[in-house]
Amino acid sequence: MKVSSWLIIIILLLLLMVSIGILLIFHWDIRRMTKQLEEIIESFGTNELVRTNTHSKSLIRFITNINQLIHLFKQDQQHTQKREKELKQEITNISHDLRTPLTSMKGFSDLLHDPSLSEEEKKEFLTIIQRKIDNLTMMVDLFYEFSQIDSSDKQLIMEQQFLDRIVVDTMLLFYNDFEKNQLRIHVDEVIVSPIFADKKATNRIVTNIIQNALRYAKSYLTINLIEEEEYVRLRAVNDVAEFDRTDLHRIFDRTYRSDISRTGEQLGLGLHIVQRLINKQKGKVVADIHENEFRIDVSFKKWD
Repeated sequence: MKVSSWLIIIILLLLLMVSIGILLIFHWDIRRMTKQLEEIIESFGTNELVRTNTHSKSLIRFITNINQLIHLFKQDQQHTQKREKELKQEITNISHDLRTPLTSMKGFSDLLHDPSLSEEEKKEFLTIIQRKIDNLTMMVDLFYEFSQIDSSDKQLIMEQQFLDRIVVDTMLLFYNDFEKNQLRIHVDEVIVSPIFADKKATNRIVTNIIQNALRYAKSYLTINLIEEEEYVRLRAVNDVAEFDRTDLHRIFDRTYRSDISRTGEQLGLGLHIVQRLINKQKGKVVADIHENEFRIDVSFKKWD
């Protein structure tokens, strides 16, 4: 009996020592991981994660979840920093876009007070001021529309639309502008299958493409409608004075600016809206340039 009692006591003591050892190792590992967390929090820009030397499945699962939270938080932080940078660039662009016509309008309005001006000159300056006001109004409308794209109150109404009619109707609205810019216009007179689209969004897409051509085309604009198996593709082609091809991948960015315009206006916002609106309608848009000829293809889903 005595031998068995002593044996039990020794076994219990050994188990107790092993348990204490495991607890000490566990405690040391917790302290080490806590220190790692403190260092990660202090220097959150690093890519460090919490590590453990234990083989406890529950602790490993706990650390995995913590690291996942750290990873998600870092992703959110990077997204926030990128968005803040883009917002600053947008504010800079908007300020420039508004300041340019306003400065010009102020300059011409000040000239109108010059008593030596002839009636003909005053009329010319008033025409310029009116054109600047129209341009300013168009930009403000674009900014407003851009802010409304993702609004919950502006849901798209997807219905059967006739793209060939929309193109013709929209082109007619800009007839005087084409004449003023002395652009040669060619539009395919074809009947294509109806598309599955929102009418207002489609009108805005076609309008933005035409306005983009009016700002940058040198001498012509061609619009073709191409029927495909699942899509109806609108292709707009116009010549441009010059364009840096390395900028082509950024042409749909809302913060992108180009200096190819005769008027110094912005390029990116109108085309960015085109991309956002066609993507929301499950379509696609691509742009290309070859030998100073700019081409944009917008594909609309067909009506089933």
